[in-house]
Amino acid sequence: MKKKINYAEGDCFSVPLRNGGFAVGVVARMDGGGGIFGYFFGPRFADVKQINVLDLSPEDNILIGMCGDLGLIKNEWVVVGRIPNWSRQQWAMPKFIRGDKDDLKLILSTYDENSLDLISEIEVEASEISFLDYPPDRLMGYGAVEIRLTKLLSDLAIT
Repeated sequence: MKKKINYAEGDCFSVPLRNGGFAVGVVARMDGGGGIFGYFFGPRFADVKQINVLDLSPEDNILIGMCGDLGLIKNEWVVVGRIPNWSRQQWAMPKFIRGDKDDLKLILSTYDENSLDLISEIEVEASEISFLDYPPDRLMGYGAVEIRLTKLLSDLAIT
């Protein structure tokens, strides 16, 4: 049985944190088969009713990456609004980096914006790029996203 997709590109959703409260995510790309590329934001909110999607801007993210959509499908991640005048260009999908900070060579990966399939990889000298300019090339489960956001926002008070 095919799962019902209950979200679209540009939708904003709450992400429950493991120590209470919520973060916010934005569906920036989706493959229609369980994968999304998302932007994630703080601060921690005590209640999803406090989330204002008008305050979200791509450059203010605290985490970006590809992940599974099971949290949305199971309604554990709840759609709370939509980015007004949604634009893929404004919410770009970057190249991703694979390797360790101490490696001499790193891999830059490019993914298709519709299927989220890998379309190219190039090896680059680590000295030629900044490791911090690219998100890690990984696929996170929805629980891993919750754990990562909980760690990133653990020192912030709930608003």
